Amino acid sequence: MNDSLINLDKALQPIQESVAASKAAVTSLEDVAADYAFMTNNLWIMICAALVFIMHLGFAGVEAGFTQAKNTVNILFKNTLTPAIGLITYAFAGYALMYPGADNFNLIDGVLGWGGWLKAEGADLTKENGDMTKWTDFLFQAMFAATAATIVSGAVAERIKISSYLIFTAIYVGLIYPIIGSWKWGYGFLDELGFHDFAGSTLVHSVGGWGALAGIILLGPRIGKYKDGKVNDFPGSSVPLAVLGVFLLWFGWFGFNGGSVLSADPAATSKVLVNTCLAGATGALGGVIMANVLFNRLDLGMALNGILAGLVGITAGADLMSPYESMIIGIVSGLLVVLSAVTLDKFKLDDAVGAVSVHLSCGIFGTLAVGIFGEKAGLGQFLDQLTGVGVCGLAAFGSALLIFFIMKSFSGIRVSEEHEISGLDSHEHGIRGYTITFDK
Repeated sequence: MNDSLINLDKALQPIQESVAASKAAVTSLEDVAADYAFMTNNLWIMICAALVFIMHLGFAGVEAGFTQAKNTVNILFKNTLTPAIGLITYAFAGYALMYPGADNFNLIDGVLGWGGWLKAEGADLTKENGDMTKWTDFLFQAMFAATAATIVSGAVAERIKISSYLIFTAIYVGLIYPIIGSWKWGYGFLDELGFHDFAGSTLVHSVGGWGALAGIILLGPRIGKYKDGKVNDFPGSSVPLAVLGVFLLWFGWFGFNGGSVLSADPAATSKVLVNTCLAGATGALGGVIMANVLFNRLDLGMALNGILAGLVGITAGADLMSPYESMIIGIVSGLLVVLSAVTLDKFKLDDAVGAVSVHLSCGIFGTLAVGIFGEKAGLGQFLDQLTGVGVCGLAAFGSALLIFFIMKSFSGIRVSEEHEISGLDSHEHGIRGYTITFDK
């Protein structure tokens, strides 16, 4: 009997060894698959960070193209310094404020906390924010932060002191934007409420738009903008440059929304990108239609802002919508951006490039649209969205108004009348943006 058992064990031994080897092979394959998934996800988010970075070039093109030639260098200087200041302030304070983490210091739970300084072990995975290194997560989020300040740049163009703008940018990107962002993306009280903002219709675009609105209120309109009951349009320096800028922004939105999936998941990413592009396309149509109704012309500027309006509008719910719902959101945003621009002019609120109409008006609509269309549509979700819009708007607008007011009270925020009339380039920077001359 014992001999039989021994013989049976010997007979089964190769099978047992084969099973063990198979288990080891499966484990090894799982590890390899996990490694490849990590590398793919991390690489995709790094590419998306680069795409969002390119959006700064797009903003520079739009703002320089839509504004007067005498202020081109001033516009480009601001758009050059904005991402630089944004990256630095976000590294020192913004990232820690935006993602405090449950195990770190929280002054007011769900409202204000501190996640700690960037450390050498930044290569650790950031599990709560996707399958990527912490370095990649920081870089992607830092690009978003600088975008919020760039929105302000265009609205206040052609009359703000460069020093005032740079001070505002440092404070707004380093402190205000990340604190507000932490309420949702840092798992704060708006996240617990159920507020949904996939890629930042409110947390990026509306926050920037509220800052822009505060700026144009305290600055006042450009000299000659509103005269004898008429709205005077100042000639832009380069229509082709503005068109190029808008298409660079559209291109960058592939990273802005696509990267907000926080992985390279093929189903989720492709759905988001399809919805994003369709909304931008119908936004263009909405802008053209409404401009033709109101102005009786095929307005290229409104077509361009319509594209941006559709992209902003879909950003809150790009992960929840069907393609056809995305097209509805896009075309409504395109109609809305024109109506918003006309309304601002009626109140003599001078926005040099339409930034408030694009980013604030359409950011609010896009955020509320999450409660009207898509997978989460319903009265309860709409009220959650409305609460988020109201809370973030009050915080962003109040903070921006306070920053601009303090600077205006102590040092002033507007250039002299002489400098504004002759152009900021020669007085602030000593060079012109366009220096082509022709020999006689």
